[in-house]
Amino acid sequence: MTITYPLTLPASPGVQAIRWRPMSSVAVAVSPFTQQRQTQRNQGQVWQADITLPPIRSRAVVGEWIAFLLSLNGAEGFFKMGDPDNFGPQGVATGSPVVSGASQIGGVLVTSGWTASTTGILKAGDRIGLTSGSVMRLHKVLKDVDSDGSGNATLDIWPRVVSSPANGSPVELANPTSLFWLPDGIPQHDIDRLGHMTVTLNCMEHLT
Repeated sequence: MTITYPLTLPASPGVQAIRWRPMSSVAVAVSPFTQQRQTQRNQGQVWQADITLPPIRSRAVVGEWIAFLLSLNGAEGFFKMGDPDNFGPQGVATGSPVVSGASQIGGVLVTSGWTASTTGILKAGDRIGLTSGSVMRLHKVLKDVDSDGSGNATLDIWPRVVSSPANGSPVELANPTSLFWLPDGIPQHDIDRLGHMTVTLNCMEHLT
């Protein structure tokens, strides 16, 4: 059977620790004379993460993880992953929210379909997923937001939208995900004499 991407992370074991390293493309120039600073904000914003797994003691699970890593074939492949620390929105998050308006790109998203006139419909730090074509991308809400009397809400989000979701496409709240790849290639994985494996993955968001 031909391997197709994206792959899905093996279900076991769960992630022991994750270090998120969000990256923004911002150029900075500091005067050597006055130390005044100028910045140029560019479009690039991506998620990066270091994922540490607990020691894997099952021979079958070790084999599944090695097969997953080899199937990615270094930097060629990519896989789907959400935030392991996502336990749902902190905001009220009721209704059936959708993208409101076509051709939306940037760091502000207009949405509709929320429960009307609700304070704290989403809270700063809540996660949402937006789908463009067949690909979902994970975003975080930057400010608390209320819905208006018609159920509309305008969200400040990171990373910025670069591929516009369709008008009326759902705003995912339960399990938003992104696609990731391995910029360092196939990671080193250590197996002791008892067959227990430890591994850390350095991954970066896959954008097309």
